[in-house]
This record gives sequence, C-alpha cells and structure tokens, in this order.
Amino acid sequence: MGNISLLVLTFAGIAFAVGGILVARFLVKGSVNKQKGQPYECGISSTGTPWNQFNVGYYLFALIFLIFDVELVFMYPWAVVVKQIGIMALVEILIFVFILFVGFLYAHKKGALKWM
Repeated sequence: MGNISLLVLTFAGIAFAVGGILVARFLVKGSVNKQKGQPYECGISSTGTPWNQFNVGYYLFALIFLIFDVELVFMYPWAVVVKQIGIMALVEILIFVFILFVGFLYAHKKGALKWM
C-alpha cells in the first residue's frame, strides 16, 4: 500500500498543478502592455536601475535569526513531553543547545551580528 499510495499521491499532485495552469491559460484573457511590464513596489513608480547590490550582512543576520527561530520550533515539543521522556531528553536538548551556541559564538566572532 505504501508505494502505490505514494505514486498515486504524486500523480495527483502533478495533475492538480498542471490542471490549474491549463485552466488559467485557457480561461483567463491575458493582455500585454507597457504598464504591466514595469516593476511595481508599494504603488510608487520605480526609479533607477533594479540591480542594486545589498550588503551580505543583511542576509547573514536573517539566516541567524531563522536558525534560532527554528530552534524554538524544536524546543516547544520537547518542553511538552520532557517529564515523560526523562533525563535522556535533557541530555539531548543540552547537546542541541550547545551546538547552536557554538554556532552563535562562531557567527559573533566572524562579525556576522554587527549591524553596519
């Protein structure tokens, strides 16, 4: 049952995606004009070139935030069942937090947390 249901689900997902694209292509009347081709941001017409370089620090800061945000996603279920699992759960979460803390120290040492 496992392989067949996975295969059926995969084909159903592909058919659903392709079907939606085909229905939109046949039923929606599209038009091409100059105004549709312009970039849109907050209702204000863009000025200048769209190829601006941004400091990589913003990207690193966002990645570090994401890592610690995902850490909390893993810690909540642990906190719910910690009494039932026992001391092994405490050891595992301490190892997990230690690894993340080492990563935090590395990022701090490399200057990834300095905001311009």
